[in-house]
Amino acid sequence: MGFETKTDAEIDSWIRNHETKGGTAAPLYGQLLEERARRTQTKHRLSFDRSLEHLKTAAIDQVCTTYGALAAASDVDWSQARHQMNGTNGHLDRLLDICHARGLPMLTALCVNQAGVMDGELGDDALVGFASGARRLGLSVSDPREFHHQMRDDCWRWGRDQSTPPAS
Repeated sequence: MGFETKTDAEIDSWIRNHETKGGTAAPLYGQLLEERARRTQTKHRLSFDRSLEHLKTAAIDQVCTTYGALAAASDVDWSQARHQMNGTNGHLDRLLDICHARGLPMLTALCVNQAGVMDGELGDDALVGFASGARRLGLSVSDPREFHHQMRDDCWRWGRDQSTPPAS
């Protein structure tokens, strides 16, 4: 489907309608998320492709990464990237959309602040944002911390599967 005649507001409205009606599994919803991310990319310096590759590598390496490392993957200084990273329309939220649209695990679960990188824990504010993004995508979140741990573990499981050669 071509979206070139649709405005950003129309794309956003269409996405919200899918979310409100529980239609986040519909193929069109995924296409709309990809289109919104594509349009967002032209307005920001952080690269979704580079960020996704960085997060995939973290999953394969079975580690968490930091917001600063994610910015560095796009060759953007943290002082410029930090304002683009969080929030409802932030880089992490759009990455969550892309993961959902492409059938990937919630790779943003691996991106934590510097203080939480060793134990893989999100800070309280980031945890609220992560859970909110998941709910928006139609996922059930009763305990945000437990949900984050489950999603983080899903990312590492996916990463192990990527690094395991196929049986012949």
